[in-house]
Formats: sequence, C-alpha cells, structure tokens
Amino acid sequence: MLLRSLLTLLFCLRASAGPSPHFLQQPEDLVVLLGEEARLPCALGAYRGLVQWTKDGLALGGERDLPGWPRYWISGDAATGQHNLHIRPVELEDEASYECQATQAGLRSQPAQLHVLVPPEAPQVLGGPTVSLVVGVPANLTCQSRGNAHPTPELLWFQDGVRLNGATFHKTMLKDGTAGPLESTIYLTPSSHDDGATLVCRARSQALPLGRDTAVTLSLQYPPVVTLSAEPQTVQEGEKVMFLCRATAQPPVTGYRWAKGGSPVLGARGPRLEVVADASFLTEPVSCEVSNAVGSANRSTALDVLFGPILQRKPEPASVDVGEDASFSCAWRGNPPPRVTWTRRGGAHVLGSGPMLRLRSVEPEDAGDYVCRAEPGLSGLGGGAAEARLTVNAPPVVTALHSAPAFLRGPARLQCLVFASPAPEAVFWSWDDGFLAAGSQGRFLVETFPAPEGRGGLGPGLISVLHIAGTLESDFSRGFNCSARNRLGEGGTRVSLDRRDLLPTLRIVAGVAAVATTLLMVVTGVVLCCWRHSKASFSKQKNLVRIPGSSDGSSSRGPEEETGSGEDRGPIVLTDHSDLGLDEEGTLETKDPTNGYYKVRGVSVSLSLGEAPGGGLFLPSASPLGPPATPTFYDFSPHLGMAPPCRLYRARAGYLTTPHPRAFTNYIKPTSFGPPDLAPGTPSFPYAAFPTPSHPRLQTHV
Repeated sequence: MLLRSLLTLLFCLRASAGPSPHFLQQPEDLVVLLGEEARLPCALGAYRGLVQWTKDGLALGGERDLPGWPRYWISGDAATGQHNLHIRPVELEDEASYECQATQAGLRSQPAQLHVLVPPEAPQVLGGPTVSLVVGVPANLTCQSRGNAHPTPELLWFQDGVRLNGATFHKTMLKDGTAGPLESTIYLTPSSHDDGATLVCRARSQALPLGRDTAVTLSLQYPPVVTLSAEPQTVQEGEKVMFLCRATAQPPVTGYRWAKGGSPVLGARGPRLEVVADASFLTEPVSCEVSNAVGSANRSTALDVLFGPILQRKPEPASVDVGEDASFSCAWRGNPPPRVTWTRRGGAHVLGSGPMLRLRSVEPEDAGDYVCRAEPGLSGLGGGAAEARLTVNAPPVVTALHSAPAFLRGPARLQCLVFASPAPEAVFWSWDDGFLAAGSQGRFLVETFPAPEGRGGLGPGLISVLHIAGTLESDFSRGFNCSARNRLGEGGTRVSLDRRDLLPTLRIVAGVAAVATTLLMVVTGVVLCCWRHSKASFSKQKNLVRIPGSSDGSSSRGPEEETGSGEDRGPIVLTDHSDLGLDEEGTLETKDPTNGYYKVRGVSVSLSLGEAPGGGLFLPSASPLGPPATPTFYDFSPHLGMAPPCRLYRARAGYLTTPHPRAFTNYIKPTSFGPPDLAPGTPSFPYAAFPTPSHPRLQTHV
C-alpha cells in the first residue's frame, strides 16, 4: 500500500509539473545496400534527458559521436528532441534490430530491423566469352554467380532479348561448409543458324532489380554443307559435263572425294569434275563428299542423259504344241524410253508393241522367226532388232520332190522332203504290196539324208530316197507313199514314177544324121564345082605344097615353080582314101606323104588354097587339137559357106580336090550316173547305169 501511495504521489507531482516525455518519431525497418548510408530516425518530446541507441539489445552509448563505433553517429538537435542514428558505409554486420531509448524517462522505441542488401556480381559463363559448339550436337552452357550477394540472386538466360526456359539451378557447398557460387545450366542443340549468336546470363536480386549481365558468343563448328550442280543437267550421250561441288564448313574444308554409282572416281580432286556422259550416268549418280575436322557430308545428282535404245534382254526361242499359246519378251533401255514393236521376219506387219508378244492358239503356219525391234533415239543412235524362233510342234509335213523319169528295167529314184517338230520317229515308204522304212528289200532300197536347209520353225528337214533297181511295168502305174510319224501324228504324200521311152530318142538321132548327110552333100558339090573349073590349070607333074606345121621339112614346089615358069600349077592335096578315083586327066598319086596334105576323117574336103594379098599362102588359123608332133588342124568352116569358093583366089593359086565325101555318126552310151544332188556330206549311193540318148555328132578329124 505504501508503494502504491508513492507512485500515485509521483504521478500527481508530474501532472502538476507539465506534459510527460513521449516519442515524436520512432525508427522503422530499413533496407540499405551494402556500402551505402543507413539513417534510423528518433524524436522525443518533453524530454531533456539522456538518449541512447541499442543494437540487438547492446547499448551503443550516449555520446553524439558514439565512440567505439567509427561508422556510427547520432545527428539532430537535442534541444528539439532529434536523436537520429547514422551508419556509413553499411556493412553486412550492421544488419540488426535497433531501438531508440530515453533512459531517464524510461521510454523505448519500437525495434527497427536494418536489412543490408548485397547486390550480385556480374555472372561468369564457363568457356566464354566465345563458346565453341558443334552443330547438331547437344551441349550445355553453365553460368555462375560468385560473391556474398544478399539475398541470393536468380540467374536468367536470354538470346536475342528472348528469355530461354529450361535452365536448372543449384548451389555448391564449399568444404568449410559455407555456400559456394550459384550455378545455372541450360541445355541446347545448336543449328547452323546459331553461328555467331549471343547468349546472355543475367544475375538479378532485390538488391539489384535490373540485374547484371554477362554475354557470350556462340562459335559453331559444323561439318560441310554441300551443294552439287551439273552443267548441263540434260545432255546427249557422248557430250561433256562439268560437275561443281560447293561447300561451307567450320573449320574449313580439308578434302573432296568424287564417286559414281558408289565407286570412287580415280584421279578426281578439288571441287570440279569434268566427264563424258554415257547411259550409265542416268542410273549411277555422281556424288561429291566434302570433309573437315568436324565431319563430312556428301551430295549426289543424276544426269538426264539422252541415248538410243540398248538391248538388255533378248527374246528366248519357244517351242509349243499346235493349239497352245506362245509368248516372247525382250527388254530395251533408252532415254527417252524406246518404242518397241514385234514383226515376223521378212514381213512388215506389226504384230504388237511393248516388251511382250503373245500368240494365241498357234498353228503350224505361225512357226518362224519373230523380231523384237526398237527404233533409234533422237540422236539417231542405238536401236536395232533381236529375234527368236517359234517352233510349232505338229504332225510331220511331207512334200514330194521331183524325180527323174526312168527307163523300163532301168534304175529309178523317188524322193520326198519331211519337216517335223519334234523330229519324226520314223520315215517309211509303202506301196501296193510293200513297206520299207530303212535298208533294202528286194528291188527296193531306202536311204534318209538331212535336208540342206530347214523351214523356219518346222524343225530340221529330212530327205528320204526310195531306190528301185530294174523297174517293172507295174512301177509306173502304182503309187508310192512317203510317210512320217511323230508323237503328234502322221503325215504323208503320194509320189509317182514317170516313164522314159527310147523311141523319141532314136527319132532325134535319125533326124540329126539326115541333116548332117545333106550338109555333107552340099559341101561335096561345091568342092567338085571348084575342081571342074580349075582342072585345066593343073599340071601333069606332081606338085606338092608344104603346109606350115607339116612333119616333112622338104619343099613341096617343083622345079618349074622355083625357076619362075609361066605355067600355073596348083598344089595337090591327096586324101588317105586311095580307093576313090579322080578324073582321067588327073595325075594325082594315091599315097599320102603327110607333108602338108589335109586329111579329113569322115569327110574329106578339097579346098582351094589361094595366095594372101601379100603374096603368101592363105590358110585359116591353126587349132592345136593334139599333142606335139601331130599334124596341125585348120578350121575351114567359115569358108565353106562362100559361093562359089573357087573364085576367091587368084589364078596363080592351085586347087586341092577331094574324093567323094564320107560321113560318120557315132552313138555313145554312158556307163553310169553320179550320186543324187543332196546337201554336202550326204553319203553317195551307187546307182546302176542305164542308157540315155545322145545327140549325133559329126566328127571331122584333120
């Protein structure tokens, strides 16, 4: 009760003395950047006593300059109650709770929290300021914020002013347990467009709202970027083409490699390649590969090469049975694609177009060679044709061949031609009472030979020959059948034997003999005429004329002619037929001294030998028809037709006379015939000889 009474008394005394001390202004929470000045206000009213500041409850002192605290002081007019606390420069240790106290009045201000902010330092990008990356290869960039920034800053990434998302943050702890730098990592896959781009890492906090930036430049390494062109792109086969390979690369290009169709082009170096285009460039592209330290890249291009058709696949021969379908195929390659047509060999009718030809229900007449043809290209080059044979398997086709007529009881030969596919199993001959496939049987013999040439598509041909030794009368009236058989059937034909008679031949021989006899009689008359007109000029003295080429070398002239006698005497030619007499005035001898006389065997002709215009003896040209040392033969036939022959020579010329003419005609009988006219290599067959007529001949031997 006593204490209460004392306090009440004290209050009353104060109330009676005036207003009590109070705070006019109290400090408030303050945020200050590190290194700047902090000011905490404090103002008291109705107080004239001691005022002090406390820091986290620790009194700083009552003096205005606050000894012991060099960066602290109190400012303001104490008489007006101003007691403001200043701190400069602010450090992190100044961050605390501050109070202003009027100790004598027992007043304490509200606590004010001083926050010291430490702005972040400029961040650091690892690998900067130029970061080397590889295009297309994923990479990461790391940004670090060092220092004692307060509060902890955030790290942001920007490219061309655009914020990049996807970064990760983490703090590193030092070994002493203190916090290390803050790191931010961003992941990216750069492209070639990012070369030279700028990335910014920004450290931002409350202490530095605008933040601090660090920029890096991206230097991208990338394999070559290649473009390949050809000039010209469309070219005729055989023309030159230039390929140009362009490339951009970082680091620079280190080499070029050229290939065609995957195979290296030997000797090709550098960004240019010159070649001569051919058809292979259409399907085998040319490629250019460019390399640098990072990698390599290649590009390829194919030429549009114009070339004529080239045969890639020939049609294959086909063999089908009659009534079945047949087909052929062939392949041509060209640019532009060629037009392919099908024809039959030897014909112009187009059976089809395209790589395939189909023949439905073939018949034997469809057999033959079929041609697959391609027209030349625009350049006129290429093209051509390929053919294949169609063999139609059908029953044999048998054709009768011409056979020569035969004499009765003489040899004969009948022939037939056989074509068959497949080859005939048998070829045989048959007649009224006989059948023979090979070998001999009585008067008959069968032989078979390969035909010289087969028909296209009908298979190889055969010639079958039926020989008959000693024909009979019935052989000329009966029919002989030539037949052949294979797995598809049988075919045959009838062959007849024609007869040859001797009577027409004898008539021809008799007619020729009559004509020859008439001719000899006319010649004899002409000679006799000449002899009669000149017999008066003949001398009784034998005067022989030596014919050039005679075996007797003695002169044939008499003494009178050598001495130039005026009596004209002609030379005399004696024949070897002494039994034929001459005119009674003739003094010719009958012997033949063979010294220049003309001997005519069969027909002995006496001609007038005249003097040639030069004075020599006129003779026809010699024809050496015998061995050496035999008399020389002369052909007087061009002079026999002159009429009258006795007037062709001068009067001085002598005349040669002849006995009556004699003619000889001979009939020659051949002994045998040769083998039949077959293909080369056909075995010969001995044929029996039979007589054949021959034209009568007039033989004149000199």
